[in-house]
Amino acid sequence: MISVNDDEDLHFRKAEFDPEECPLDCSRPCETICPASAISLHQHQSTTEFSHGTETLNLLKGGVINERCYGCGRCSPVCPYDKIRMALYTRDAAVTAELLKRKDVDAIEIHTSGRQTAPFEGLWDDLRNSTGYLKLVAVSLPYAGDSTISSMNTMYAMMEPHLPCLNLWQLDGRPMSGDIGRGATRESIAFAARLAAVEDKPRGFFQLAGGTNAHTVEGLKKKGLFQTTLVAENSKDNRSMPPSTASSHALIGGIAYGGYARKIVGRVLSSMQSQHGLARIEDYPEHLLEALANALDLVGTVKCYDPCT
Repeated sequence: MISVNDDEDLHFRKAEFDPEECPLDCSRPCETICPASAISLHQHQSTTEFSHGTETLNLLKGGVINERCYGCGRCSPVCPYDKIRMALYTRDAAVTAELLKRKDVDAIEIHTSGRQTAPFEGLWDDLRNSTGYLKLVAVSLPYAGDSTISSMNTMYAMMEPHLPCLNLWQLDGRPMSGDIGRGATRESIAFAARLAAVEDKPRGFFQLAGGTNAHTVEGLKKKGLFQTTLVAENSKDNRSMPPSTASSHALIGGIAYGGYARKIVGRVLSSMQSQHGLARIEDYPEHLLEALANALDLVGTVKCYDPCT
């Protein structure tokens, strides 16, 4: 799956700053708060030539590690010197269309604001001749008020003539916040509840994102919104059993975990690096198994593994 955006979007930004502008005595709260360990600063001595001779200066080097930064934005407001900015970017639709034609991309995820459909229509027009190579088109959007569901129906009408595959709606409650606490999942569940209350829903599957964490499934079940499917733990063919009667008509069929998943796996990676330095987790089976166990504990609440089968 590859992700694209039709306009400015929180998922398509990176933190930026010049470390040499940072005072040496800064407490560096940006390093501490970053959930992806994407900011690294260290002191560096620099020798500068002047007319009266040379002078050695102490400077900070390093900064944002672009490969790790996923744009959560938590570093910017804590900077005591207001040095950090968030750089937004938009994926090039023409380049994305060519990627789809390579036939090694199964799915595309389109991030949109849900407030206006014109940017979405423009992006879809650029991509539609390449969608025949896909197995899934996912559209991710936040709740943007009473017009949200109407906008979803409008977007589906735009896609339908050139939609040769499955489609999925990702209800983005509180973007990139699942790791900050139990209550972060409330907005995504509220979005699902609003959608469930209307009859004129767009076609497709529905899943939650944005603030999802270990409490999301429990919250959905309390409102009767989650599709429960039992999966036999020792099943050889790995086929799902039919949904239970109580939830066969429930709205939400899946959950996307982002920040929360990074957090629980990140603990294992940090532990491994403290013992072995920078390393591949595949080279340390005990850490790999711990990470997999933590991941299965999380995903198991969605897949409803039945250990007795």
